[in-house]
Amino acid sequence: MNIFNTPNNSNSIPGFILIGFPCTREGQILLFVLFLIVYCLTLLGNGSIVCAVRWDQRLHTPMYILLANFSFLEIWYVNSTVPNMLANFLSETKVISFSGCFLQFYFFFSLGSTECFFLAVMAFDRYLAICRPLHYPTIMTGRLYTNLVVTCWVLGFLWFLIPISIISQMSFCGSRIIDHFLCDPAPLLALTCKKAPVLELLFSTLSPLPLIIPFVFIMGSYTLVLQAVLRVPSAAGRRKAFSTCGSHLAVVSLFYGSVLVMYGSPTSEHEAGMQKIVTLFYSVITPLLNPVIYSLRNKDMKRALQKILGILK
Repeated sequence: MNIFNTPNNSNSIPGFILIGFPCTREGQILLFVLFLIVYCLTLLGNGSIVCAVRWDQRLHTPMYILLANFSFLEIWYVNSTVPNMLANFLSETKVISFSGCFLQFYFFFSLGSTECFFLAVMAFDRYLAICRPLHYPTIMTGRLYTNLVVTCWVLGFLWFLIPISIISQMSFCGSRIIDHFLCDPAPLLALTCKKAPVLELLFSTLSPLPLIIPFVFIMGSYTLVLQAVLRVPSAAGRRKAFSTCGSHLAVVSLFYGSVLVMYGSPTSEHEAGMQKIVTLFYSVITPLLNPVIYSLRNKDMKRALQKILGILK
């Protein structure tokens, strides 16, 4: 039985074929409904946090402003993959144009890099709040956190400009079939007509850096935080200090845990199905869970969200 339709001569199509999650037509419709629900909930959850920080004066602090930017980033992060994935579920050909593929590649990895930088800045904010509480207001000024936010966005979107410029100029041969739900660099490079070891070296050098550098910074920040918290004499004081960074640690663990599983070992060790599942987790499921994690134990955020939803008058 044909589980999905693709053109007999894929070389004649003006783009690539994203296989996605091949299954029966009924299964594709079921997946469409499931991911549409996840997509809407993700937009609702992250949009609510952005609105809560915007409209509640009590949340106009560096920690919440960084969180609002992070939630705004998550909205665009899921928009870089999920709408096309939803369209693919209902498509007979599952074709994505060359320009569409390269744009998705650029925005997906640029937004992912920006997310890593934001997680590092948020860790720095928690370090200052816990380890330097008396100096926090004078260090984390409006000017500093504004500069940090702008730097995260600019650096994230500059990082992959050179790789995407080079790969978009290359010629592609063969089946043009990508066994993924998004345009990933590994299958794209495998479809090039001529091997480009310099480009592959460039990718292997540039791609891990936005993951590794912020991760090292985050681990260093939380090592100092842990040392400071353990010096607090009372158990209640230690719990209060940990509670201020527990949500961020959970988000870091979810994101980096799945990313390190994906990119921390040789590609040959991953089957295509496993690659899709892990990528799906950090690109779709994690943005869905982040608003829940940040609002679950945060009374100020819960109160602001309730006010937005009209529960409080």
